[in-house]
Amino acid sequence: MCGICGEIRFDSAQPEVGAVAAMNAGMARRGPDGSGVYVHAAVALGHRRLKIIDLSERGSQPMVDAALGLAMVFNGCIYNYKELREELEGKGYRFFSHADSEVILKAYHAWGTSCVDHLMGMFAFVILNTDTGEVTMARDRLGIKPLYLSQTPSRLRFASSIQALLAGGGVDTSIDLIALHHYMSFHSVVPAPHTIYNGVRKLPPATVKVIAPDGSSTEHRYWEPRFAPEAARADWDEKRWQHEILDSLRTAVRRRMVADVPVGVLLSGGVDSSLVVAMLAEQGQHDLATFSIGFDSAAGESGDEYAYSDLIADEFGTDHHKIHIGTDRLLPAVPDTIAAMAEPMVSHDCVAFYLLSQEVSKSIKVVQSGQGADEILGGYDWYPPLADTPREDTTKAYASVFFDRSHHDIDMLLSPEYTLEHDPSWDFALAHQSAPGAGSAVDAALRLDTTVMLVDDPVKRVDNMTMAWGLEARVPFLDHEFVELAATCPPELKLAHGGKGVMKEAARSMLPAAVIDRTKGYFPVPGIRHLEGGVLDLVTDTLRSQAALDRGLYRPDALARLFGDPNGIRTTLGSNALWQVAMLEMWLQTMESISR
Repeated sequence: MCGICGEIRFDSAQPEVGAVAAMNAGMARRGPDGSGVYVHAAVALGHRRLKIIDLSERGSQPMVDAALGLAMVFNGCIYNYKELREELEGKGYRFFSHADSEVILKAYHAWGTSCVDHLMGMFAFVILNTDTGEVTMARDRLGIKPLYLSQTPSRLRFASSIQALLAGGGVDTSIDLIALHHYMSFHSVVPAPHTIYNGVRKLPPATVKVIAPDGSSTEHRYWEPRFAPEAARADWDEKRWQHEILDSLRTAVRRRMVADVPVGVLLSGGVDSSLVVAMLAEQGQHDLATFSIGFDSAAGESGDEYAYSDLIADEFGTDHHKIHIGTDRLLPAVPDTIAAMAEPMVSHDCVAFYLLSQEVSKSIKVVQSGQGADEILGGYDWYPPLADTPREDTTKAYASVFFDRSHHDIDMLLSPEYTLEHDPSWDFALAHQSAPGAGSAVDAALRLDTTVMLVDDPVKRVDNMTMAWGLEARVPFLDHEFVELAATCPPELKLAHGGKGVMKEAARSMLPAAVIDRTKGYFPVPGIRHLEGGVLDLVTDTLRSQAALDRGLYRPDALARLFGDPNGIRTTLGSNALWQVAMLEMWLQTMESISR
């Protein structure tokens, strides 16, 4: 897990090494164990390293293989790198390190852009062919690792975060109106390639981009799961599905233990993270480090779920760490959390993840986490209403339970200069959910949530908040083979028992019933869900600041309504609407302090 950046020139000029160094410095927290810059002709590559595999200097990046004529920067982890190394050695390749990054270099030389089909893991990489000047960049199937781009006619810059691009300077930071509409519709999610800035794009997940020396480029999507019944599994009954789902997850968890440092688990006490712990115990892991977080209660809402995490820790004998964050630490963490966001994110969980990662990073470098199960296995409450929806009515039904606001409501919230005549969010969801490859309305919704909404909300949240403290988070529920299997599971098995039914029933052989049958949990941060005291003051000061007034994102009467009932106006998914609009403005102001 690291940070990558660089510049590719198209105008015969030398790369701006100072800008690349500034971008690299802007990612120091993603990779506190080392850094480097490599320059060849029109290309400069930068890297920040977090040492997880091959802790020696032989694993440092940018990695250059002069014999093959390749140089590379890479962020992520390839879980099957040992198997690939053995296969490549059989083809005659010789290795100078034991790093997974070198395996990517050799794999690219052996298979070209098809190397991505051989990689199991999370990754964003950029490879330079030093002989031809051609650059290839790719992102993993489920977008676990980010890659942001900023292009002008004369050059292309890339980085693991928008903050790094801003540190390099020269970014068009005007607001992308389509992205703004998505932010207000999709619970802050902005699907690739858009970002909130017109001058920044992001490489979509499961995409390979090849850039010629003259700046021309091609892109292709190399993976797309099919959310529909599979003929070969037509005779599987409920018990068979339970067995196969559990067995596939078991493999995913085992894969994510590859490391030259200890691996722990973020344990919420829910079914997902508890299953990860149970499977590691089953595989013989002793004294597994587990971590749970809790906050002070507020407005009658509990701030922790220790009862369940304690139960699992006791059941499997883990080395358990309960981290309690007092209210006095919550408010000071908000600005730092926002500064760690590569894009604005409305979820209240961000502060929890940020503070949890801070504490966990003091004792361990790698953790497994349970994110993704709800989107992949139908765990959210907006899926059951779609069960009887005709396929052609998917988007209408989905919008009614998922969209934060209608197009009309967005018009009433935003100032006229930020509104659009058409509804790009509806158009995007309709196009995605109408495409072939999804067998039912539930399948179409799960496909959108798995391949788009999941990527730019919980997955990005985990990456941003853990990497802010040099902590690598691995997500077994996003193992692409597990996703491919779950995508073909009959929707009724997923929706059973309040959601994730097929996995819950399978888990009864491994987990206490109290954990399986509990009310659905979450990262409780009541001090932010209920705006009061210092947090409400921060929101008020932000939206009434001169910078906010000058930007003029929101209609004054709309803000007045929100301030009139700061905790009563909620989005469709239950988020605080005032917090959502304030978060965007707070993030924009924070990024302005980075720009140069």
